Amino acid sequence: MTSTADLYELFKKHPVISTDTRKIMAGSLFFALRGEKFDANTFAGQAIEAGAAYAIIDNSQYGVNEKYLLVDDVLTALQDLARHHRQQLTIPVIGLTGTNGKTTTKELIGSVLSQSYKTLATQGNLNNHIGVPLTVLSIEPTHEMAVIEMGANHQKEIELLCSIARPTNGLITNVGKAHLEGFGGVEGVKKGKGELYDFLAASQGVAFLNSDSSDLLAMQQQRELKKVEFYGTGNSGNTVTGAIVENAPYLKLEWENNHSGRSHVVNTQLTGGYNLHNVLAAICIGVYFGLTDEAINAGIENYQPKNNRSQIVKTATNTLICDYYNANPSSMMVAIENLGLMDAGRKVMILGDMFEMGEESQAEHAAIIKKAMETPVDERIFVGKDFCKAGAATVKSATYYATAEEAISGLKADPIKNATILIKGSRGMALERLVELL
Repeated sequence: MTSTADLYELFKKHPVISTDTRKIMAGSLFFALRGEKFDANTFAGQAIEAGAAYAIIDNSQYGVNEKYLLVDDVLTALQDLARHHRQQLTIPVIGLTGTNGKTTTKELIGSVLSQSYKTLATQGNLNNHIGVPLTVLSIEPTHEMAVIEMGANHQKEIELLCSIARPTNGLITNVGKAHLEGFGGVEGVKKGKGELYDFLAASQGVAFLNSDSSDLLAMQQQRELKKVEFYGTGNSGNTVTGAIVENAPYLKLEWENNHSGRSHVVNTQLTGGYNLHNVLAAICIGVYFGLTDEAINAGIENYQPKNNRSQIVKTATNTLICDYYNANPSSMMVAIENLGLMDAGRKVMILGDMFEMGEESQAEHAAIIKKAMETPVDERIFVGKDFCKAGAATVKSATYYATAEEAISGLKADPIKNATILIKGSRGMALERLVELL
């Protein structure tokens, strides 16, 4: 069996990891991970032919020659290799998790820190038990900072990811209703996300904390987390205080560095008042790591959202708020609220089903319908079987489509024009298919 120490010696010579034979880089180490529907051991030969230096396998029958390295379990070997690599690093590592806003906040932090430090941030949303090790292993000797996003839908997952990434600093964006099925309700979400605070408390790490969140404050106090930098809209004890100046449709805010007493206005390329705390988190981290206020503002202003998160798209006929990367009750509520508050003429919301709601699904979808009906907009369109089921027992003064295909037909027959349109739903609804009709 190949040990972690032996693998690390090879990694130093071949510091690129591949897990997909379609994207093999010459000279890389190929880790033959198993999935629900595949066993990458069967592709190990393909990986070597495509240019991988070595293939790490856990099925001896595929070990043809010395280029095939046998381990007990490929996933565990990958995680252990990442742990070993992390132990060689002395740079600050910022770990972040939360129900909503993780990826946007990670991108903002990365943009701010990059103004002064060579910073590595998680690519896309590689934030799980495979993505976090891959991110850690992509930290090079020249990097001065790392920002690592950690996602979870069950207890103990954040604990595992912390054991790999070993964050020196941490941030929980918020706790809300998501992955209720896996976590076992909102209290389970708090316990699961709170595993990051557990790690920081045990390792004397520093947390960045939204002082406007009673949940996060309570979670901090339960754990006696001592080293904390606060940000929020109130003044008392915050490192950074801020407020929205404008949201039409881009977010403009004023913030104060309470260390220097200086105030600034910053124009973002984000939409949604719910992004205020995400921006303040990035500003607070910039202040903590000694960036000038001007460098922090440049980092915020330069960040352009992508991946269909709080992204503004102007078409020939409408302004779209593309926020259909994912959805849960917490993020749905704030997105609906934001549309209601926006300074726009005609306003339309197109909302798709929320997944992984478990037994709470009908009640949660009904609550979103209620919120949508109470919000001052001109038209409401609900897409998906869960919304249809919940809507059947509630209101009729909205449009319901059981599938995205039905919604496409409906929008072709009755196009929407000259409107600001919120499009939000779970990733599996694939609501991006509606965009070309709007």
